[in-house]
Amino acid sequence: MTVDHPEVPLLARGAEQPPTQTHDVALLDLDGVVYVGPDAVPGVPAALQSARDAGMQLGFVTNNAARTPAEVATHLTELGVPAEPTDVITSSQAAATVVAERFGAGASVLPVGGPGVAAALREAGLEVVDAAEESPVAVVQGYGRDVGWVQLSEAVVAVRGGATHVATNTDATIPSPRGVLPGNGALVGVVSAVTGQQPLVTGKPDPAMHAECVRRTGARSPLVVGDRLDTDIEGGRRAGAPSLLVFSGVTTPTSLLAAGPEHRPDLIADDVAGLGRAHPSVVQDGDGWRCGAWTATAGAEESLALTVTGDTADDDGLDGLRALCVAHWARHRHDGAAPAVQPGQGAVTEALTRWGLAG
Repeated sequence: MTVDHPEVPLLARGAEQPPTQTHDVALLDLDGVVYVGPDAVPGVPAALQSARDAGMQLGFVTNNAARTPAEVATHLTELGVPAEPTDVITSSQAAATVVAERFGAGASVLPVGGPGVAAALREAGLEVVDAAEESPVAVVQGYGRDVGWVQLSEAVVAVRGGATHVATNTDATIPSPRGVLPGNGALVGVVSAVTGQQPLVTGKPDPAMHAECVRRTGARSPLVVGDRLDTDIEGGRRAGAPSLLVFSGVTTPTSLLAAGPEHRPDLIADDVAGLGRAHPSVVQDGDGWRCGAWTATAGAEESLALTVTGDTADDDGLDGLRALCVAHWARHRHDGAAPAVQPGQGAVTEALTRWGLAG
């Protein structure tokens, strides 16, 4: 078996050249990828500038609906990642487009979320209302730090009165400097629980936002870059684009190992500096799968064993994880399952501890 076999998991193929040399645009998520809270992920502005210097375009595709594209672009520029509003696509814009297409220009809509939600609705030619008594045809719910009982109550009354519930996204969590915090999906769940109705979801993983970014940039070979398996990576798969998962946000090695087929990325890296590096392949070696000096072998039931032999000087710190993922996914080609990684010694123990897989 070789890494070109169609049954080999995507991650096994790696990338002989840095993505900046083989992809003309990076479709970047923001929260957990470019920044966490108000601050840039360390090293990311320099890495993205290097990507641009290599000829790669950058597009920013975010499920966070709280701010307008202009506000997002200003924030990015302040962080050292120059951006124009047209470089940014938000899930509020996607939701506004869907509502305008379904109900027509001038339709009354109740926004729930940050200022970006109402701004996107107005830009789409829709009438923004403040209360359920104004008979909105839809409620568009997006993330907002100040969303509370009053807004949620208006949404519930409007939806129970016949308004269509539209969610910009259902991300259950968002990354922050204080750790994982409730995302829009948690608050969407409140409205759904009270009304008994599931919302229409317009953000990632729906491929419309990535497709719009490709249209704007004229890309022929896009690469989706994100930190979430269920939005970014699945969104890339649904858009027909390869993906790079970064560990600067919410996804952990544990959740990556357990991922189902639709949530498995083509490439992994600690952060977006992975755009500028080649990515090693994972090849079958006897009963195991080898990446560089690391070999992972699938044992009885769901167990995995990891060994290391040879020089790890050129390892980016993830070769062992790549081997573990491919060994596990090769056995679970069509489903996801949580493995049990056997304890090791020395460098193996250190690596498993670093990835949160020890014990």
